[in-house]
Amino acid sequence: MFKKWGVFEILESKIEARLKREVEDLGGLALKFTSPGMAGVPDRLVLLPKGKIYFVELKAPGKNLRPLQLKRKEQLESLGFKVYVIDSYEKINVFLQEVVD
Repeated sequence: MFKKWGVFEILESKIEARLKREVEDLGGLALKFTSPGMAGVPDRLVLLPKGKIYFVELKAPGKNLRPLQLKRKEQLESLGFKVYVIDSYEKINVFLQEVVD
């Protein structure tokens, strides 16, 4: 964490590390996702037991998707994939509650 204007903010990397750890605790993988030749793809490909696949874009708290990231999110969703934007530990919990049965 770093201090900015008197408020402690959580770094995106800390949120990403927590997501990875929580997914692994469930027996899944949170793979770093890059796609050469296609910018703007989500940061992580989350693979959970029972063949569940999700894309996750991680952001620093309060940060929004860039226009190209929004376009990629919409493209993936139009193909039927779930794409989550996570910018806090609380949103990790919401994500996990939604995807785990």
